[in-house]
Amino acid sequence: MNADQGLFVPLILGILEGLTEFLPVSSTGHLLLAGHFFGLTQPATFVVLIQLGAILAVVTVYFAKLGVLIRDALTGKRYAWNFALSVILACFPAVIAGVLLRDFIQGDLWESAALICWTLLIGGFILLIVDRLDLKPKYDDIYTFPWHLALIVGLFQMLSLVPGVSRSGSTVVGGMLFGASKRAAAEFTFFIALPIMVGAFGYDLYKSRDLIDTSIALNVAIGFAAAFIVGAIVVRYLLNFVSRYGFAPFAWWRIAVGVFGLVGIYFFGR
Repeated sequence: MNADQGLFVPLILGILEGLTEFLPVSSTGHLLLAGHFFGLTQPATFVVLIQLGAILAVVTVYFAKLGVLIRDALTGKRYAWNFALSVILACFPAVIAGVLLRDFIQGDLWESAALICWTLLIGGFILLIVDRLDLKPKYDDIYTFPWHLALIVGLFQMLSLVPGVSRSGSTVVGGMLFGASKRAAAEFTFFIALPIMVGAFGYDLYKSRDLIDTSIALNVAIGFAAAFIVGAIVVRYLLNFVSRYGFAPFAWWRIAVGVFGLVGIYFFGR
């Protein structure tokens, strides 16, 4: 983060992160495009570190459910252990790929604004098509997801390592195509976000420990707090919104951002 940008920039980026982390629009893609087009620059590690603020918002909103799950797991309830295994299976593919490809992803891929715009655009059309398919959901309760569905969702989540694809978008599409309802697919992505992003935070913090000084620590703290507050608001109301309107509004959002970005790149040389 450039020192002359002040504290307003990490605040804006934190708000943007909290707003987009759980929507199927790609938070990383939006943060990187904000840097490319508006000069809201930040070190690569800033993006990962402030994401934990949005992820912790899930803990606050789902605190009661998480408490019940932990209690039931400790008392030997089978459904709780099955759900824990489903979450692990859904996270495993992206964890392995993320560790092996971290430098390539945060280097070559993150630097390509055109790639991000194209993935936003294409992903928007895919989300729009899937949202309009006459699918017959078989699973409306995330605690009864079969293991094969959790693993499929995990494989789809690997696609989100490409900036602009969207972690929540890829997992929602994978879940819906293989039997999950819209609401259940969205809720499951909240839970698998917890271990994925906490792990990414810890790993990136360790890898970048020598790059974090007092100046960037303050920027991260501001972005973290903003992402946490806005993320909590989004999580609280997203499921009801999806149940009522589906994912089409987010698909059109992706398409609009992708089109405007490509126009800026190819016609105005941005």
